[in-house]
This record gives sequence, C-alpha cells and structure tokens, in this order.
Amino acid sequence: MPTAVRSYGKINIGLVIGPGRPDGYHELRTIYQTIGLHDIVKVEAKAAGTGIEIRSKHPRVPADETNTCYRVAERVLKLLKRRGKVTISIEKRLPVQGGMGGGSSNAVATLFALERELRAQIEPADRLRIAAEVGSDLPLFCLGGAALGAGHGEEVFPLPDLPPLPAVVVTPALHISTPEAFRAWDRDHAQAGDEDRGWRAKRQDDGPKLTAEQSSDRISMFSRSAYEWLSGHLFHAGVPRGKATKGCGDRAEALLLDLVRAGIENDFERVVFPQYPELREVKRALQKNGAQYASLSGSGSTVYGLCCEVPQAESLAEALRKEGMQAEVTATLPRTEYWGGIFV
Repeated sequence: MPTAVRSYGKINIGLVIGPGRPDGYHELRTIYQTIGLHDIVKVEAKAAGTGIEIRSKHPRVPADETNTCYRVAERVLKLLKRRGKVTISIEKRLPVQGGMGGGSSNAVATLFALERELRAQIEPADRLRIAAEVGSDLPLFCLGGAALGAGHGEEVFPLPDLPPLPAVVVTPALHISTPEAFRAWDRDHAQAGDEDRGWRAKRQDDGPKLTAEQSSDRISMFSRSAYEWLSGHLFHAGVPRGKATKGCGDRAEALLLDLVRAGIENDFERVVFPQYPELREVKRALQKNGAQYASLSGSGSTVYGLCCEVPQAESLAEALRKEGMQAEVTATLPRTEYWGGIFV
C-alpha cells in the first residue's frame, strides 16, 4: 500500500528582492509560512522493476524528469544506494504556478514518503542538501512553520511560530513565471531615474533606481523588521496552539496591526500588479472586506488575506465569492501541527 503524505502549501509574508548575483539568482529575504491547504502525494516503492513514474490527473503536472518529485526521488535512491520501481501519484489541490510552493512541497512530500517506503531515515542535513539542489522553495518544507528565507530562498532559518492565523486565499487562473517576474524587476531597475511603467509615480517614497548597496540595506532592514515583529509577540507563554479559534483574536489583532505598521511587503507586487491589474483588485477586495493584512504570495498569482478570527475569515471569503472570486478559508500552520499532520 502506498505511503500517503499531505503536501502543505506556503505563503510569503513579505519578500525583498536584492541585487543580482554572479550565478544568475537574486539575493532575497522573505518570511515563509506553511498553511493548511495541501495536495496529497502517494509514493510506492517496489524492489521488482526499475525507474520512477509520475502520475497525476492535472494536465500541467509534468510526468518526466523535469518534475521536482522525480528529481528528489532520483537523489534519494542514489544517496541510499537503492534500486527499484518508484511510483509517485500527485493529487493536486494547490494551484500550479500559484506562488504557494505546490511543486516544491510535492517534492519534499515525496522525500518523506520514500523514506518510509524504503524503511530508511535520511539525516536532516542531507534532506536540506537534496532539497536545495532541486529548488529554492524546497528547504522550507523540510522545516515547516515560519522560517526566514535567505540566499535565493534556499537558505532557511526556523523562526518562532505564529499563532494559527485564519487566512483567505484567492488564486486567479493566471500562470505567472517567477523567472519572468525577476526579469521584469531587473528591467524596471536597469534605468536610473526612469519613472517605471506606472508604479514609481504612485509611491511617495520612490526615488532613483536601487543600487546594489541600497538593495543590501533593504535586505538587512527587512531581516531586522521581520525578527522584531515576530519576537515582539510570539515568545510569551500561552500562545494558542492547534486550530485557529476565537480565543486568539486579541493576540492575532495586535500581531497583524504590527505587521502592517512594520511595512513588510512583497516586492513582486511592484512588477506583477502592473502586468496583472486584476491581482491588485483582489488585494484591494481583501482589504476592503476585512483582512487585517493582504499580500501577493511569491510572484503570484495567489493573493491572501490574514484575519483575527475564523468567523471574520469566513465572512470575508463569502464576500469575495459574491464578487466572483474563488476564495478558500484556511489558517497558518505552526511547525508542530505541520509535522503532526504530514502522514495521512
């Protein structure tokens, strides 16, 4: 019988893009946060036969070696010096190219399931190494909960967990390429003094293009702001655990108000919203209908809103559905709950 794993999604709470690097990536900082929405990944390993097979009913899930699940399984078999037939079945519930890390999460879920199927345990350092080799977002899912992402996203540092915060997630049917979003960012910052295609003139604090030094300063400021924001609220006894409930309302409200005051935002909004104005409208709708904090996740197309209480999130989602949006209610997933709920 295959091993079934919940493959949880993530959101980005703020994301700062730094200077380009010689390896072609950009330095960045972000707060990763796992959420309750998930795919289901099933893995079966048999001694008879060879090869790795990917199965999915979703038309946009690759079934060849370009699939991150395939690449992780290949590395796990090599590390453990095992041979056999590995079948990976992916039931998609998270959007493909939606900014929620679905493909990356599927790959790490494959790693966990394959360990159990092969009755082997991979050292945490090897898990992280394999994850980082395959993709930038993968290492987060080796940790779960809240984590600071650095490097080009592959360096992850566990942060004290948020209390479970109700969230409303909206994913318009758009497929946004992260590499293209980075290229748009580079084009926007390539011309000193150029007034950008719309967003610079709308932001009072915008000036000349960012230099590498200024970008590094912004990265440092983001890291400090993020840690101070979290440490100011989350290290006290009695932080709610488990499901998001009415009981966390006061603490959640203070947390979200400080998040807004800290000015933690996602840089991708500056280049993605002008190209896809409907995403800006989704964010505005979230804010108008009661979200305490709203943001693009990754490079999109998912836009989410955080709320203080579950009834508030449910009312928000209902209001968005009346406006024709597909809105789902979920909650942020602390590390303990992440690990406790992985295996089905």
